[in-house]
Amino acid sequence: MIKNTLLPAAEFCQRRSDFIAQMPENSIALISAGKEVTRSNDTEYPFCQNKQFYYLTGFNEPDAILALIKGDKPVATQSVLFSREKDRLQEVWHGRRIGQKQAVAAYKVDACFSLAEIDEQLLPLIAGKTALLTCQPEQAEFHQQILNWLAEIRKSARSGLKAPTTLIDCSDLLNDMRLHKSTAELDIMRKVNIISGAAHQRAMQQTQAGKFEYQIEAELLHEFATNGARYPAYGTIVAGGDNANILHYTDNDEVLNDGDLLLIDAGGELAGYAADITRTFPVSGKFTQPQAAIYQLVLDSQNLAINAIKPAQTLAELNRIVCDFLTKGLHDLGILKGDLAQLLTQKACKKYFIHGLGHWLGLDVHDVGDYHSSPQREQLRPFVAGMVMTIEPGIYIPKNDKTVDEKWRGIGVRIEDNIVVTETGFENLTVNAPKTIADIEAVMAR
Repeated sequence: MIKNTLLPAAEFCQRRSDFIAQMPENSIALISAGKEVTRSNDTEYPFCQNKQFYYLTGFNEPDAILALIKGDKPVATQSVLFSREKDRLQEVWHGRRIGQKQAVAAYKVDACFSLAEIDEQLLPLIAGKTALLTCQPEQAEFHQQILNWLAEIRKSARSGLKAPTTLIDCSDLLNDMRLHKSTAELDIMRKVNIISGAAHQRAMQQTQAGKFEYQIEAELLHEFATNGARYPAYGTIVAGGDNANILHYTDNDEVLNDGDLLLIDAGGELAGYAADITRTFPVSGKFTQPQAAIYQLVLDSQNLAINAIKPAQTLAELNRIVCDFLTKGLHDLGILKGDLAQLLTQKACKKYFIHGLGHWLGLDVHDVGDYHSSPQREQLRPFVAGMVMTIEPGIYIPKNDKTVDEKWRGIGVRIEDNIVVTETGFENLTVNAPKTIADIEAVMAR
């Protein structure tokens, strides 16, 4: 079992320091925590922290606010946290709270006050600053609170208090920081990939005709939680047969049929970090010839893309490599018809490869970070070491597609791994989720 490893407090201190270094002189940044969301009546969804707030603090309670201060001269207090106060009655009903004293000790902020003290303590920190930074889009309630604080300061203009005159969206600054993973972050992402890969193996071994998709989903969730990844990183996709041709299928409520493929897109979350793995395999344990042909085409295209990853490479170029390969492969199989040169120019494979090749991965499954997309939607950002992305080609041929031979209809295949860019090339984090035809069939035969 892999324990739920948390990042050390020093990691968050360094992030705050790096962020403050990029703030304008004489400014303050206000970043809010997430809020509990009502599911029904008096029950809530499991709490998920605002990832920007979590990235800078590691603090996992709702309603908190982080203030980061950069004066026009060095000051001892640069990070101030406002959080829920200790409350014996509330803690009996709803769970323990960190409190202000422990927050300073555990999270290494310079000071922590209760939310009840926020007007008294925060307004003097805002007053006199030239700029105020926050993340957009923020919760509407928090944005309004910021406007209220600014209005309150302006009321005291006669006494010399001045409110910031510039509001800055600092989302891009934080997004760029999050795009480049540290050694500690990569260690967690390796672990969550191992957990998630084991879950995919378990799903393969437990799959059989007659079971419901949600029963296989339960096997995945069991493996995640048993090994420390208590929650899935996103809504688990367990799509049998033609359901695989619905990209974000999450109903997971149909019976698995012999002769169909099963597409599973599932990853655990560990210490806030996501894995995002897709595997496609036969319910019976053996690929049919048409299934194997499509599957091998997708797998070969994925290997081509992964092997081309290195610093200065781009997703645009990887997309070109994969589109050319899939177009030729589909033409060879007779699924695409016509002049090959023209089909390549038209990127004809996009009829069946209907999504992007990959995305950034980290605290969010579709993680933040600018792709430097051109007007033609080409993702031109050069890779640098420390970036993590998915590579996930797919071919989707709906059952009602009358333009292809019947043997291809209803086949949906996606294969997805999580890849780190290294100084010399790449590292595939998805090391224990079988993906060759031989390995899948061997695992399912156990």
